[in-house]
Amino acid sequence: MMGNNRISILIIWLTLLIGLCVQIIPWSPEYNMFKPHLLVLVLAYWLIALPHRVGMSVAFLLGIVLDLFSGTLLGIHAIIFCCVAYLLMFKFQLIRNLALWQQSIIIFAVSLCYNLLIFLLQVIIYHTVTISPLIFISSFVDGLLWIVIFLFLRLIRRKFAIS
Repeated sequence: MMGNNRISILIIWLTLLIGLCVQIIPWSPEYNMFKPHLLVLVLAYWLIALPHRVGMSVAFLLGIVLDLFSGTLLGIHAIIFCCVAYLLMFKFQLIRNLALWQQSIIIFAVSLCYNLLIFLLQVIIYHTVTISPLIFISSFVDGLLWIVIFLFLRLIRRKFAIS
């Protein structure tokens, strides 16, 4: 039983690491508006599916790591990931029992909050305004991609009996 527990933790962290690697891949400026926040999506899945294993501390740690890799001010993504984790963990039982298309709408809203918090912190810290209506496209892509991420990670969770 102890070996299964270690494998479960390893698989969770491996999926989060893959999400981080995909998140830090640079995209060309023409397509950057379509770039999904894959780390947020993978983190959201584990926060909804297993909130007792993946919580605020994991979200904070992933935010710090993303700050280090992306070169932003240390703590920006950590704060935002903690806010996202709070939003998802607050009603995880409700979100878990919704239909997949309804979950997709909630993930769209959470992604929009993520983008708006990044904008707000940029304004507060850097005093630059870099918002455009194109952030809705990124959030929409996250909402659509949620269906694929959810089904894929649920398949992995069931295959390895992660609980």
